[in-house]
Amino acid sequence: MSKMDEKDERILLAHGGGGNKMHRLIRDLFVRNFSNPLLDSLEDASLFSVPETTLAFTTDSYTVKPLFFPGGDIGKLSVCGTINDLAMRGAQPLYLAASFIIEEGLALETLRRVVDSMAQVADDAGVKIIAGDTKVVEKGGADGLFVTTTGVGVVEQGVDFSVQNGRAGDAVIISAPVGDHGVAVLIAREEFHLVAPVKSDCAPLHNLVRVMLDFKEHIHTLRDATRGGVATVLNEIAESSDVGIILEENSIPIHDEVKGVAEILGLDPLYIPNEGMLTCICENEVASSLLERMQNHPYGQNASLVGRVVQEPKGVWVSTAIGGTRPLLTLEDEQLPRIC
Repeated sequence: MSKMDEKDERILLAHGGGGNKMHRLIRDLFVRNFSNPLLDSLEDASLFSVPETTLAFTTDSYTVKPLFFPGGDIGKLSVCGTINDLAMRGAQPLYLAASFIIEEGLALETLRRVVDSMAQVADDAGVKIIAGDTKVVEKGGADGLFVTTTGVGVVEQGVDFSVQNGRAGDAVIISAPVGDHGVAVLIAREEFHLVAPVKSDCAPLHNLVRVMLDFKEHIHTLRDATRGGVATVLNEIAESSDVGIILEENSIPIHDEVKGVAEILGLDPLYIPNEGMLTCICENEVASSLLERMQNHPYGQNASLVGRVVQEPKGVWVSTAIGGTRPLLTLEDEQLPRIC
């Protein structure tokens, strides 16, 4: 079988039809980039063994417009997003599967850039992509490219992080400034004719979580603040744990460029998605030591203690810079178009 046809500059329906074009696409693009012994066999399922332990398993689909944005792309987003979902349960990611829904007419070079990005991020993170699937749909049947990633990881003994574990007296820590990802994507769309040096915070957080595991008995909840931002995640924790959360507005790190764009568009940065930032609910007694440990990691350099958990009032509240208090409610709808 010859190499992928050089004349194939765009994805055709034939690339998903089961014939030679599809096999060349899979072999010369996906298998070449993701190559490892488990994937290279090209069986219907990959087999692997782990010691007797607790496994974490997650899956998510990714759609973003544009496909490439400052600080990332849909490929990096899909790998980091699934790694982070595993990490928020304290799991060390092991393997990923990746599925692609490709719109007919997508430039092959675009797909190659996405796959190269995924391979680089997975390699850097020490995670293998061991299975996948490819479907090509008619032009107009997808917005260029959709990616679904599924991941499995091992949970260290003694780890129990859950949205139900928040307790009155706990501290609230976030690992990075809020809103960078959402603003970077909005600017890249060029719909608002805004210019600002904002990059997505898209990053794999499992190694940051690994250094936090020295405090595992004192950490109650980890969540990455993606869709709906910090506000939505904290509301989920408050409701599931039947507690209240009070944030200190002056303690929340937000880049000036993000603040500026948010003000122009009438957005609250606390609802803007992030892709490389986590929220942590931990016992107050260890908050300072845990914060110092996080700040020594590249993805936690700007970690900040931003609030506390209380029994009453329920819900999420912000103590403002002018001395007032405002509720941080769960939005009925999204405040901006879907960007992750």
